[in-house]
Amino acid sequence: MKRGSFIAFEGIDGCGKSTQVALLREKLSRMGYTVDVTREPGGTVISERIREILIDPKHSEMTDECEILLYLAARAQHVRQRIVPALENGDIVLCDRFQLATFAYQGFGRGFPMERLIELNEFAMGANVPDVTFVFDIPVEEAFNRMRKMNKLKDRLESAGDEFFHRIHNGYLELGRRDPQRVSIIDASRSIEEVQNEVIERIIPFL
Repeated sequence: MKRGSFIAFEGIDGCGKSTQVALLREKLSRMGYTVDVTREPGGTVISERIREILIDPKHSEMTDECEILLYLAARAQHVRQRIVPALENGDIVLCDRFQLATFAYQGFGRGFPMERLIELNEFAMGANVPDVTFVFDIPVEEAFNRMRKMNKLKDRLESAGDEFFHRIHNGYLELGRRDPQRVSIIDASRSIEEVQNEVIERIIPFL
């Protein structure tokens, strides 16, 4: 059986990536593809429990070292229990965040050495790198405005402050420039329909 395709959606909170995941799933399902939508951290019972710990604002005492190891523990379980079986079944996996989030948030955001993060991440996920990664680019201020309009409560990471998210935003753009063959940067400040059309235009030829 032909291996499935692994597509990751990245960007800061409020960029619209989760909306685009849902829209692409609908489009691909109508085309006859079997699609598995998942997220990080999460995607399995164990990984979702780890997610609860990570995002709970009550855990403000969490150290950066603890944070990165929890994220990677959730990924290790997620990859082996859900992503790999789906790909082996020939499915298309749409993942709301994956390895670039680690490099953007813990690397550029927290300041961890990228070499160490790459080594730890490879241990967690093995050789299971997304075939395509979309980075939805939006100014930090606009992303925050979107979240305020949705009355979204801030989780532990979202409470880290504007400067933290500016570092992450810049990190995502730098990561995209470093790997243009796998990473597509999309202007997410446009309408949902315009962004959706660009996603579809880029992904259909690949599939």
